[in-house]
Amino acid sequence: MILAASLLIGAVLAALLHSQFAPIGELMPAAIAALQSDDIARVKRERWIVFEPVDQTEESGIILYPGGRVSPEAYAPLARALAESGYLTVIVPMPLNLAVFDPFAADNVIAAYPSVQTWVIGGHSLGGVMAAHYAHSRRDLVKGLVLLAAYPEAHIDLSSSDLTVAVIYGDRDGLVTVNEVERALNRLPPDSRSVLIEGANHAQFGWYGAQAGDTQARISRDEQQSRVVEAVRQILQETGR
Repeated sequence: MILAASLLIGAVLAALLHSQFAPIGELMPAAIAALQSDDIARVKRERWIVFEPVDQTEESGIILYPGGRVSPEAYAPLARALAESGYLTVIVPMPLNLAVFDPFAADNVIAAYPSVQTWVIGGHSLGGVMAAHYAHSRRDLVKGLVLLAAYPEAHIDLSSSDLTVAVIYGDRDGLVTVNEVERALNRLPPDSRSVLIEGANHAQFGWYGAQAGDTQARISRDEQQSRVVEAVRQILQETGR
């Protein structure tokens, strides 16, 4: 009787956790397609989702932290575009789909690829917040930081660091507003690149559909992603010199 009750309670708690932390939205067809290997990028799905450039030396890499409760696969098109440009790209799945539970996950990625000489870390929304946290604590391991609709926590000050930083955000974002992002810019290096994408919203930084609380974008997802890829490539090029 006691065992049965314990099993029932465990099942209820598991169901509650699943509903509370399950990924939001629905993985879009473009994300599913981007997970397939081809003659330009090789995709590995084991501990992480790894996009390796084919027939290129991987001297620079980027680690991506997903947004809160967003499926890591939702960033596959972005990762593929970066790998096709010659950069090792690693998307890190997070416990309960929340990067706050493993902000130093990048340590293991960096250790697994000793041939990569230059690392950039980035993330979307909560993933970006935790990427900034990592960059603040591991300044000797990463040279660049990419914040997608994100900004550092209030106690994180990177203004005196030599990191190469890009902050990429949209004026139609209903979850991370322009004012919130721009108020935090003084805690980033003075030469940080600020990229405001007009018409961009929060959910179109990934490929997981609409998100509650967001605003309707005024540009297509493809156009927003193109601007994001361009800005991230610039950071990778600068840090890899």
